[in-house]
Amino acid sequence: MAVWSLCSLLLWEALLPFIVTGAQVQGQVGGSALLVAEHPPGFQIREAIWRSLWPSEELLATFFRGSLETLYHSRFLGRAQLHSNLSLELRPLKSGDSGNFSVLLVDKEGRAWTQTLQLKVYGAVPRPVVQVFTAVSGDAQPPKTCQVFLSCWAPNISDITYSWRREGTIDLDIKPGGLFMDGQVLSVSLGPGDKGVAYSCIVSNPVSWDLATVTPWESCHHQAGMPRAGDQWLRDCEASSPPVTLPPPCSAPGMASYKDVLLVVVPVLLLVILAGLSAWHWGPCS
Repeated sequence: MAVWSLCSLLLWEALLPFIVTGAQVQGQVGGSALLVAEHPPGFQIREAIWRSLWPSEELLATFFRGSLETLYHSRFLGRAQLHSNLSLELRPLKSGDSGNFSVLLVDKEGRAWTQTLQLKVYGAVPRPVVQVFTAVSGDAQPPKTCQVFLSCWAPNISDITYSWRREGTIDLDIKPGGLFMDGQVLSVSLGPGDKGVAYSCIVSNPVSWDLATVTPWESCHHQAGMPRAGDQWLRDCEASSPPVTLPPPCSAPGMASYKDVLLVVVPVLLLVILAGLSAWHWGPCS
């Protein structure tokens, strides 16, 4: 009888496709997500079916004749709980649990109501790594000033947003003109009055966030183009996160600056582009 009722519900869903698309549900790896079964006012639920639609179609939970059942063979076996209000809770969440879900409800008059939801599972954001680089441009800057590049990245994570905050001041916002690489790199000009000013890089996703704070003026006492002890070169900062080390552009690292890097990298890139265009042009004719 239970099998016949289940088949009947699935048939009703196909014949009466009254589908309501629900909002996206967000969860964190190791946490829980609640998929709420919503229905119209006065809709007295008699039977219900929860299913996973994507990436694989699986039966997760059912409600028949007042009995709740979740012991179905699926990737959520042992992690699915059907509450008395017929909302489905999944825990603990795994990174591969993201997907689309549906609940089919049937009331006492035989009317069917289908709702679809999308679950997006994110990993916890790790503590970011901030690198500080300084550059001296001779007479182009007023005396006692220091141009600083701050590079920020979070290892082994995706779907994150980078933002910067200037600590210890009323105006905490960073002007967009000093941001590069989707906010991963910040350029600021410092003077003696900025000795105690700290900058924080904030990495976040919809479910978590973390930050790292540095005081960049301390690096202005080092040679131009040199990061603080333990950091990488400026050319690593300009690569994608995590940084990719390029061949050294100079024989004396201590005297390198960001201009030295550009003088080497830009011509090489132009040669590569010209070689690629030449190969594309003559390839079809050969």
